[in-house]
Amino acid sequence: MVITPESSNPYSIQQEELQKIDAYWRACNYLAAGMIYLRSNPLLKEPLQPDHVKNRLLGHWGSSPGLSFVYVHLNRLIKKYDLNAIYLAGPGHGAPGVLAPVYLEGTYSEIYPNMSEDEEGMRRFFKQFSFPGGIGSHCTPETPGSIHEGGELGYSLSHAYGAAFDNPDLLVTVMVGDGEAETGPLATAWHSNKFLNPIRDGAVLPILHLNGYKIANPTILSRISREELEDLFKGYGYTPYVVEGEDPTTMHHLMANTLEHCVNEIHAIQEEARRSGVAKRPRWPMIILRTPKGWTGPKEVDGHKVEGFWRSHQVPMGGLHHNPEHLQMLVDWMKGYEPEELFDEKGRLIPELKALSPTGHRRMGANPHANGGVLRKKLKMPDFRDYAVDIGRPGSIEMENTKVMAYFLRDVMRNNMTNFRLFGPDETASNRLHPVYEVTKKTWLADFLPEDEDGSELSPDGRVMEMLSEHTLEGWLEGYLLTGRHGFFHTYEAFAHVIDSMFNQHAKWLDICKKEVPWRAPISSLNILLSSVVWRQDHNGFSHQDPGFVDLVTNKSADVVRVYFPPDANCLLSVADHCLRSTDYVNVIVADKQSHLQYLTMEEAVKHCTKGIGIWEWASNDDCGKEPDIPDVVMASCGDIPTREALAATAILREEFPDLKVRFINVVDLFKLQSEGEHPHGLSNRDFDTLFTPDKPVVFNFHGYPWLIHKLVYRRTNQDRIHVRGYKEEGNINTPLELAIHNQIDRFNLVIDVINYVPKLRSAAAYVKERMKNEIIDHLHYAYDHGIDKPEMVHWKWPY
Repeated sequence: MVITPESSNPYSIQQEELQKIDAYWRACNYLAAGMIYLRSNPLLKEPLQPDHVKNRLLGHWGSSPGLSFVYVHLNRLIKKYDLNAIYLAGPGHGAPGVLAPVYLEGTYSEIYPNMSEDEEGMRRFFKQFSFPGGIGSHCTPETPGSIHEGGELGYSLSHAYGAAFDNPDLLVTVMVGDGEAETGPLATAWHSNKFLNPIRDGAVLPILHLNGYKIANPTILSRISREELEDLFKGYGYTPYVVEGEDPTTMHHLMANTLEHCVNEIHAIQEEARRSGVAKRPRWPMIILRTPKGWTGPKEVDGHKVEGFWRSHQVPMGGLHHNPEHLQMLVDWMKGYEPEELFDEKGRLIPELKALSPTGHRRMGANPHANGGVLRKKLKMPDFRDYAVDIGRPGSIEMENTKVMAYFLRDVMRNNMTNFRLFGPDETASNRLHPVYEVTKKTWLADFLPEDEDGSELSPDGRVMEMLSEHTLEGWLEGYLLTGRHGFFHTYEAFAHVIDSMFNQHAKWLDICKKEVPWRAPISSLNILLSSVVWRQDHNGFSHQDPGFVDLVTNKSADVVRVYFPPDANCLLSVADHCLRSTDYVNVIVADKQSHLQYLTMEEAVKHCTKGIGIWEWASNDDCGKEPDIPDVVMASCGDIPTREALAATAILREEFPDLKVRFINVVDLFKLQSEGEHPHGLSNRDFDTLFTPDKPVVFNFHGYPWLIHKLVYRRTNQDRIHVRGYKEEGNINTPLELAIHNQIDRFNLVIDVINYVPKLRSAAAYVKERMKNEIIDHLHYAYDHGIDKPEMVHWKWPY
């Protein structure tokens, strides 16, 4: 649908008003060009010299004019309708198009007083952009009003919808770049409109910006017919409106009317739903904005087309330091915006234009939803101890750990029905979290069928977010957290890698916020549960066996990442409670969904998880009351399945070698293994040696790839004594014990390891070693013959 210049002017927008908007936009473009190219002489009062130009030239002009074009038109509607609105910029290097209007509205100078609204402040504002000691060329955390950096493309739309959930009066306008629109995460995010409830949620207005090019290639959506393009978005469930052209006067008229029409359409949808109380899926509006890339910039440089071509994304005037023609071209370009008509002698925006900006928190750079920590309210938490498992004696009963936690999450949800959501890709029941359905269903505003009443758990009012796109779910959750709410994400362990890059970007955002942006208030932590783990893929096989997401997590800043391996249900409850209360972290919890032995009472679990690592005295026999109480070997474990096998190995050792002193250590907090100078949770060398001894052999049974443990402990005493077992990419369709044997984390191989590494055993334990090898052969044959493990393995309990 197109609103043409020849059509009626339903909103009676006066030409004088559009002329002021155009002047404001020219001021934005002037500032954007100055940020990219100038380090001094901001108002060009004196002839521009090479030393006024940045040493690091950037061609990030391409998307900036379109971004500021939308911003200034949104400002008009914010003032007219008193809108509560935020703005997300999808194009990666488009920060100048957002920074400029944020500076002009006054927000930037309020937060950064040295970037004052005068000539000296403008000079600092120009110099800092993409310059050592300054700010990046994306909408980084330093950018007021931003909750989306865009350093990696693809997440703007899912972030926008996450921000809109449970924010009924918020309008989230998101500019989607046409290069970004080619990514998988962005393509799936268009379906988010099927999950937006017009009664309880805000609205998202997507604007697809077709400027035609990426870095050096045309974009797909800009090179298909208008009919095909509109059909695409109609197929996604939107009502698309097209605004296209290059003449600013015409484009201001089109954009003003189209944007206002969309805002009124959104209001009509919401008012009808809220009046009737019926939440139906409407066809939300969206805008396709087609403008030249590098709009209003140099038409041509050195005989090469720039405006309307990919070269405007490059460094078209790369000779500014040595080519007088390029320098003059920059002067002519910037003076073409007529800055003397826009700014006064002191470099301040003239009052007539300043009045176009909203004021206070209605400014998009100052909207508190874009600094969500200031709106964040603590969760009303049930006491996790009320869900404790009565374990009897250690290792005697089995429970599904994640299901126990699910009852706790159910009541967290019950107590926080406007600011907490559960996110997962079609696996809520599979991961044993289905008790949450007792208080809320899965959000669903697409069609319903009669058979859905039989267990599908669908509802327009549901708060469980399921979609088979980890990208979209992660984006929703990040947007939800960044605007001040709380959430919990769960997924199969092997496929958490789908969100590797998204986790990276969010962790970097948090890191910058904590270290360099003190005005950003803390937000709720990103909590990720990895379940359906590598060691329990009896039927899914090799494709579902990958514990490597935690390796990636350990590469991030120690200030923002935490990894937990609770061995039983009570530990999982304690860890989950801690994570949900925390702020400004990415917490990764690894816990399997199948039945597992239970080891610790609730009070023991709380103490164990608080320490993060500890000796299990009931599984050890080195504390015999005699001096010195030094073990012959340390058996360590991290993870629920490796802990069971390590305990079984310890039981065999105590039976076979009554005089062997074994110390059993369990690790919940993975970063306890690092040195205290490398991670705030790390143990001191003295405490590490107290637990593990400085010189005795350590057999460490780990959930993930074994080399990760070696990476974490590389500074510890006598590292060559630490022998780690873990997943080694050996697997297929295996029984649990068979898979453990193939990767040598099973009880029999662990016993063999102890025999090999404890000097006083070795040849003296030859017969035991032979029996362990025979056990391995027997159990592998049994698995191949029967398709299951032997009953005594399946039902093994701690015998002491």
